[in-house]
Amino acid sequence: MDLSSTTDWANSTVLVTGGTGSFGKALVKKLLATNPPKKLIIFSRDECKQYEMQQELKHPNLRFFLGDIRDRDRLYRAFTDVDIIIHAAALKQVPAAEYNPFEFVKTNVLGAANIIDAAIDRGIKKVIALSTDKAANPINLYGATKLCSDKLFVTANSYAGKSETKFGIVRYGNVIASRGSVIPLFMEMRKTGVLRLTDERMTRFWLTLEQGVDFVLSCVDQVHGGEIFVPKIPSMKLMELAKTIGPDCKFEFCGMRPGEKLHETLVPRDESPWCLEFKDRYVIQPSQLWWDAQELIKRGGAPVAEGFRYRSDVNDNWLTGEDLCKLIAQSQDATNLALR
Repeated sequence: MDLSSTTDWANSTVLVTGGTGSFGKALVKKLLATNPPKKLIIFSRDECKQYEMQQELKHPNLRFFLGDIRDRDRLYRAFTDVDIIIHAAALKQVPAAEYNPFEFVKTNVLGAANIIDAAIDRGIKKVIALSTDKAANPINLYGATKLCSDKLFVTANSYAGKSETKFGIVRYGNVIASRGSVIPLFMEMRKTGVLRLTDERMTRFWLTLEQGVDFVLSCVDQVHGGEIFVPKIPSMKLMELAKTIGPDCKFEFCGMRPGEKLHETLVPRDESPWCLEFKDRYVIQPSQLWWDAQELIKRGGAPVAEGFRYRSDVNDNWLTGEDLCKLIAQSQDATNLALR
């Protein structure tokens, strides 16, 4: 991917919220290795992780800013003279959200509102917010907070008024071998000879960290303001994944956890009237009156069929065990994992 195709990264100041997380670190490494921004700011709340990242990535264009997206005043300070924001900060664990709902609302919803206000008032050019498949027809608190966040970022394009700030959202599935992923968990479980699964029918969307980073950077190029970008990625049955990781293990089934879905959705039927298909992605357009419905069609987007849905159990693209092994081997965040 040519990062300089439409975005002048070399003359831009970029800020990444949640920059010390799995995605944030991978994004920073990618930018520094390809086309370093004039200034690349890591905004996060964990001083220890920032220190460790500083020691690992020594680059003259890298800056570290300690803060929390719940702190509106701190965001105003951090966003001074920034051109592009990648918003990756969030509370993400589904079970934790069910038992700590107010904390998730404060970070995922009120934090999003703070970012929007600060971005508009500071004249940020582009903001790309990371979402999740769990925001589509949510049944858990985490998904509900991210849906709310997505709505805020879409509507922020009209809320911005005369400001030139553009807001876009990226929605994708599970990242292979990232923190909290089931893959490292299964790798640890297989030492006991028993893998505990929730439901043998369960399916999930999967992509590597590198694929996620490349997709987000491409969306920075393409965002017009208000779109939800969805990559075309493969699905895999949880049972197939478990057999690949622990082929000689026994399997136990414990039932789905609070707020968990059997299958994940990236484009629900309810959003299909506004969804366009491209070669490598789907783009859900805003339903607001200010949106130019011809904008993406001019770029080659084709309307999806009536009643279309993009769900992990009805996907045309499936990962095999061999495919998973190859992706794990390619993933920079999984260098210590060996499936076989």
